[in-house]
Amino acid sequence: MAFMLFDFIGCGKLQNRDNSGEFILPSMISADVAKTSTVLERKILMTDCADAQGLIAKITSVCFNHKLNIIKNSEFVDNAQGRFFMRTELEGVFHSEQLLQDLRDVLPAQNHMTLVSAGKKRIVVLVTKEAHCLGDLLMKAYYGGLSVDIAAVVGNHDALRELAEKFNIPFHLVSHVGLDRTQHEQALLGAVAQYEPDYLVLAKYMRVLTPDFVAQYPNRIINIHHSFLPAFIGAAPYRQAWERGVKIIGATAHFVNNCLDEGPIIKQDVIPVDHSYSALEMARAGRDVEKSVLSKALQLVLNEQVVVYGNKTIVF
Repeated sequence: MAFMLFDFIGCGKLQNRDNSGEFILPSMISADVAKTSTVLERKILMTDCADAQGLIAKITSVCFNHKLNIIKNSEFVDNAQGRFFMRTELEGVFHSEQLLQDLRDVLPAQNHMTLVSAGKKRIVVLVTKEAHCLGDLLMKAYYGGLSVDIAAVVGNHDALRELAEKFNIPFHLVSHVGLDRTQHEQALLGAVAQYEPDYLVLAKYMRVLTPDFVAQYPNRIINIHHSFLPAFIGAAPYRQAWERGVKIIGATAHFVNNCLDEGPIIKQDVIPVDHSYSALEMARAGRDVEKSVLSKALQLVLNEQVVVYGNKTIVF
């Protein structure tokens, strides 16, 4: 015979749900509902201001008053310029505008702060014909080695369409043939803008971008360059390096500015080579270091670990 059972534990009343013998605690239900109604966010606070005493205490006190939990904190002082930089990873319920205003009230004048979500960012990759950097980004994004949403690949040649589409990434051909530079860049901007990317990545994109294009994405275009071969400009840099018998080759990832390959540096690396390397082997080794440096630099940028400061960067 089915019957209802009741019991008390503290102030909570156990009630039979449906004569099944299962019991639930009303006070526990309300607690669960309360938990699900409050969604904790994670954001990154970047602070740049004149150096002064007690800045870390002031910033963290404001965060404490907003009931935010500090997950990670890093700071740097440029003593030569008297500038203070701090990256603070926060978790909690954010009232972002009020938080930033409260921070401005306690910081020196002419401070600069950003507060951005720690969520996944969106990129568009620009390519020409070389596959190694694009392939590496696609593989790492697909398998979770790189936390990023690759929204599209845009190329001025069609050579890498098949590679992009193997990963179900849209590919757009924006050929430069028959167009002047202004016309081509307008078409390029049109293809890119529809995806509203956080960043553009030049994965061996072999055309120089004009200042007008760069101005559309200030400090948001990332390029990879074989910059540890500074003496070897123009075509076939690895053959030139082989002919000179260099002992290291490397690559630099940097933000793009109006000066060719002179933007703020994000990440660099080198690998040793010697006389036994052929020009082909040197080029192969160079491709390996290029794709490694680009993906590492991109991850730093996506993690909001990079601050552009003049024509250089601070990397937390």
